[in-house]
Amino acid sequence: MTFKQLEAIYWVAQLGGFSQAAEKLHTTQSAVSKRVQELEALFATPLFDRSLRAARLTEKGEEMFLIARTLLEQRNLAVERFVQPEVIERRLRIGVTELTAMTWLPRLVAMVQAYYPRVVIEPDVDASVTMREKLLADELDLVIMPDMFEDARLDKKPVGAVRNVWMCKPGLLDERKSLRVHELFRQRVLTQGDRSGTGLVYERWFKTVGVRPADTIVSSNLVAIIGMTVSGLGVAHLPRDCLAPMVDAGMLAVLKVTPTLPDVRYVAAYKGEQRSTLVASIVMLAQECCDFTQAFQASEAAPARPPRAAGAAAGASAARRP
Repeated sequence: MTFKQLEAIYWVAQLGGFSQAAEKLHTTQSAVSKRVQELEALFATPLFDRSLRAARLTEKGEEMFLIARTLLEQRNLAVERFVQPEVIERRLRIGVTELTAMTWLPRLVAMVQAYYPRVVIEPDVDASVTMREKLLADELDLVIMPDMFEDARLDKKPVGAVRNVWMCKPGLLDERKSLRVHELFRQRVLTQGDRSGTGLVYERWFKTVGVRPADTIVSSNLVAIIGMTVSGLGVAHLPRDCLAPMVDAGMLAVLKVTPTLPDVRYVAAYKGEQRSTLVASIVMLAQECCDFTQAFQASEAAPARPPRAAGAAAGASAARRP
């Protein structure tokens, strides 16, 4: 029994077909089929039900899939644990929100490259709901997003938090006057909607305080929300600290509204079944880099030694609040 055979059955089952597994493993469909057939011959039992159009495991195939997953995980852990960080070679797909991309993502990428020069980082900027779907579909390895989802399949580590305030175009409302939320909602509200983690946080909060905006413009694009707010199209909940230069420049005004908006807490999430010391180390780097207070941050020189993955796996590092 070889790892190539185990990879074949694992990815055929995970992705639902031989052609998809072949693409994932950078080989041909016939090669994947041959590896599965070798396993079936070795144990003298069919692993897939070939009477169906889709690749569906037999009962014995389900047992072999679990064995394959365990052995492949142990192989990956062994490789990562015993080689030096500078020689780990891997493609790492990280999903981030637009706000993370606008603030501290460059610092994270620079630190990963400093510690793991042969690891290729592929950032994917998207809405939180979409990134969660991609993570569960094995299209992403790690996601940094607002802590909005309870899912037993995912492990989460806190990384930081964002302070949001209500903003508008200067002159649209009296900035010196304190407003209640229901008074504010007489204005058009610009919000990120239910595909955004931040949008979901505040939709639930609106229900908690018993208010609902009557007039809204919904966009999952943070830059679009900022632009519409600057143009005077409505009021919006926006990150206070990283937009401070726009407030100082007179492009945005901060409103006094009670009750104040709750902070949006961010986590690094990954599939619990796919343990990886590399991913655990990247989570620790994210906890160290997380800083939502400044837009377009420059990368910094990394310390001499990478973080200890065991500490990340144990969740030893606390979240750093901006």
